[in-house]
Amino acid sequence: MPPVGVGDLAPDFTLPDQTGTPVHLRDLLGRTNVVLYFYPKDQTPGCTLEARAFRDSYAGFADAGAEVVGISSDSVASHRRFAAKEGLPFLLLSDRGGAVRELYGVEKTLGILPGRVTFVIDTTGVVRHVYSSQLRATRHTREALDAVDDLRARLESAR
Repeated sequence: MPPVGVGDLAPDFTLPDQTGTPVHLRDLLGRTNVVLYFYPKDQTPGCTLEARAFRDSYAGFADAGAEVVGISSDSVASHRRFAAKEGLPFLLLSDRGGAVRELYGVEKTLGILPGRVTFVIDTTGVVRHVYSSQLRATRHTREALDAVDDLRARLESAR
């Protein structure tokens, strides 16, 4: 399946969050922009730095009208422990079989490590920005925040 790109409609999905509650992408869209970030694994060095960067910038995302959502193949219990340990104020979704990762076309790095890709999706469900980098974990936050700030500025100038 080709990767989801800028201008594409974000594929809808339902996955459990860190409390086990099903989350539907379509329920978030319409009321907020969504920063959907795929990461390899809970509590690994790069993923912990990335999650902390999203946590530390969470107020900026909220002010810009965006909700942050992390996705990995870790279990609900692993996500619950990770979110509690790091004080993460956003949703972590469990994609155990990797179906949503595949749906979005997030490729593996070196053929083995799950990819690290961030999608910024506007309130209509259109992907407005994609950033992919396995090694620059904390840059995902800056890229996404710049993109949601740009979306907010465009909306305000259209009024």
